Amino acid sequence: MTRVTIQDLRDARYCLAGVRPWFQRHGLNWQDFLAYGIDADRLRATNDALVDPVIQIAASRTATTETCDGRA
Repeated sequence: MTRVTIQDLRDARYCLAGVRPWFQRHGLNWQDFLAYGIDADRLRATNDALVDPVIQIAASRTATTETCDGRA
């Protein structure tokens, strides 16, 4: 399961001033997102193509984190 975080939005260079109203329009809780992130499938369910780049960034981050074993 991929969780999208605020850092993923920043990495996608999305304007947070525009993202907050987007969350409201789609019935998503902004404060909950800031605290816990949001499941990528929930974002996909909005059927908005703008979520695709953010989900890709989150998936890449997750894959990198899962493959890293902590050794230098």
